[in-house]
Amino acid sequence: MIIDGKKCSEEILNKLSEEVVGFKEKLNKVPGLAVIILGDNPASKIYVRSKIRACEKVGVYSREIVLPENISEDDLIKEIEKLNNDRDINGILVQLPLPKHIDEKKICDAISIRKDVDGFKPESLGKIMLGEDDGFISCTPQGIMYLIDELNIDLNGKNAVVVGRSNIVGKPVASLLINKGATTTVCNSKTKDLEGILKRADLIVIAIGKARFLTKEMVKEGAVVIDVGINREEGKICGDVDFDGVSQIASHITPVPGGVGPMTIAMLLKNTVKAFCKEELINGK
Repeated sequence: MIIDGKKCSEEILNKLSEEVVGFKEKLNKVPGLAVIILGDNPASKIYVRSKIRACEKVGVYSREIVLPENISEDDLIKEIEKLNNDRDINGILVQLPLPKHIDEKKICDAISIRKDVDGFKPESLGKIMLGEDDGFISCTPQGIMYLIDELNIDLNGKNAVVVGRSNIVGKPVASLLINKGATTTVCNSKTKDLEGILKRADLIVIAIGKARFLTKEMVKEGAVVIDVGINREEGKICGDVDFDGVSQIASHITPVPGGVGPMTIAMLLKNTVKAFCKEELINGK
């Protein structure tokens, strides 16, 4: 069965839209998201455009801030500090990747914890590991878990394998799976006996950026496969999974595109609305 992330994300955005209408009627305010983009990277511009469109759909105020690629690190941090103090902005997103002369960690650290809707700050990642839900869960891992929950899969005692150990996807999604009771193994492309480990998995989440890396021979009959990869081959987008082969034996599988990608954007909006609610609660006291 193909997991339709696009349909699921649209349902989430529709619900958020209803919430935002309520905020506007009751508070005469709506959540606000600022997106900073450096330079004119075509891929980054596409991603930013999709996020702005989602804001429009939900009724969230969006502000796109385009800065020169050669901006200094200090000047970028000053722009972030302005947004940290802007009452109209509840979430701040700096589109990655950043130019080589800018330290990604410093930029992440500059964003207020109250507005870390990407869920990239150490405090946010720490709350995920501790199983606390009052912070912001990283958007892609949150979207993955939402799709798994929609399948009504009880993860207690299940063998879950995460291929990829990034701070953005691999590590946080592994923590979320552990919190759900799954016996979780984190691997990478160089893990010894990777095929054997994968073959025993009830659930596979793969995010290593290698086109069609996961083949039918590596997957157990009836496993759930979540493909986070986005690769470009001959002008087309494909995932880290050989979809045609693996879909023949997986019980559920996400396509690329149309799987995890739309869910990431939906979770970004969900986090922005959450940040707005938390801010209004604080200011309402």
